[in-house]
Amino acid sequence: MAKILLVEDNEMNRDMLSRRLVRRGHEILMAVDGGEGVARATADLPDLILMDMSLPVLDGWEATRRIKADPATAKIPVIALTAHAMAGDREQALAAGCDDYDTKPIEIDRLIEKIANLLGAKTAQ
Repeated sequence: MAKILLVEDNEMNRDMLSRRLVRRGHEILMAVDGGEGVARATADLPDLILMDMSLPVLDGWEATRRIKADPATAKIPVIALTAHAMAGDREQALAAGCDDYDTKPIEIDRLIEKIANLLGAKTAQ
């Protein structure tokens, strides 16, 4: 399956999501802040990134902008994960370079479908 980088500062969220994704056959890499997320994306070149937007050190908006600005990581699909479900948040995530957007609490089947759609689009490139 896919190598997925999960950038999430909340330990409970990291644990829950990583266990569910591993059960579906994915390899999970983790970062606990935006700076580490950018570094791991560059070093490990995952197939997809799940990016929390409210992160310490470097927020998810800026981390995504940096990942998308680097030619080595620009084509890696990024799904924004956020508890901020306010009007305009989806547009802000897409403007920062995210390829999709999902709200917390995570509905795992919906997220798996988004992951599959993006990975299918990536392999078609």
